[in-house]
Amino acid sequence: MKKIITVSVISELTTDQRVLRICTTLVEMGFEVRLIGRRFGDSLKLGDYPFHAERIRCFFRKGFMQFAEFNTRLFFKLLFAKTDYLLANDLDALAPNYLVGKWRKKMLFYDTHEYYTGVSALRNSPFKRRVWKWMEDRTFPKLKIVYTVNESVKNKYQAEYGNQIAVVRNVPVTKHVDPLPLPDRWKGKTVLLMQGMGMHPGRGGLELLEIMKYLPDNYFLVYIGGGNEWEKIAAMRHEWKLDDRVEMIPKLGPELLQQYTPLAQLGMSLDGFEDLNHWFTLPNKLFDYLHAGVPVAASAIPEVKTIIEQYQCGFCFISRDPQNMAEEIMQLMNDQQRYEALKMNALEAAKELCWENERHKLTALYEPYL
Repeated sequence: MKKIITVSVISELTTDQRVLRICTTLVEMGFEVRLIGRRFGDSLKLGDYPFHAERIRCFFRKGFMQFAEFNTRLFFKLLFAKTDYLLANDLDALAPNYLVGKWRKKMLFYDTHEYYTGVSALRNSPFKRRVWKWMEDRTFPKLKIVYTVNESVKNKYQAEYGNQIAVVRNVPVTKHVDPLPLPDRWKGKTVLLMQGMGMHPGRGGLELLEIMKYLPDNYFLVYIGGGNEWEKIAAMRHEWKLDDRVEMIPKLGPELLQQYTPLAQLGMSLDGFEDLNHWFTLPNKLFDYLHAGVPVAASAIPEVKTIIEQYQCGFCFISRDPQNMAEEIMQLMNDQQRYEALKMNALEAAKELCWENERHKLTALYEPYL
């Protein structure tokens, strides 16, 4: 009989490529997987997955109540779920998993996607940060199987709590993708792309928009995704009279998103230096760009800088001034030989930075429990 593992995450699932990829791999290993997320009235429809997926209908999207509502509903789901193991994704889903695992004597796995108490949302909310840190301090040291997305997050948590932590990077599955036809508005333009659902303060979305003020009219910026700063970016786009040079496409499912990415000339990743979580991050979009053969322009945070320098697949900005950053972009795009070399290197990097190579780290963690 297959062992059942119940996976929970506060995301809406459809765009959570890490969670979907890991669940698929667990099914391929021989587990029966049951995934629980949350949904709202405007959530995308669930895809056709090789595992059972369901979502808890929630009403609160912001503030304390969104976590209280989801965690309370999740607790009762897990309390009566038929399962052998639990897998919690991130601190905002850990408490109900930890309590149910302890009371029902179920093995708990923990996948921490970021250094949670270092996120920008907690920077100016010391009370909220203390609450999350208090919760983490009382659970994290007791977790037996923990893995995360990169070495920086691993080292930070190991230094704080002493747990042995594995690294499973969030790299894509290699597959052939037929790009969409180039939209008319993009034709004849140098297309800059920022994609992802994490366009929050400190992630560079608004800063990128400001760069567009200093780029010539043949540059066209595309955002695909969403986040807490999405509406502010839309408002500033209008205020700065950039409506005809900037397109904003709301969240897309992974398959459709992958058809848009190769249409860009440059993939943008502009995480800031102000918060520990941003300093430690290794964004999913970095690997999505590489698999699409799109060179990367990024802020020089350690994990991203390491990838770019190792594979020579893009460049890190020297300046944080938007006018100077615009000049750095133009320098690259005006050097066709350099650009073509970076594009070729991106595709070569994708051959190594793929799930086919990374999945073995995950299977090694779970094989003893099959």
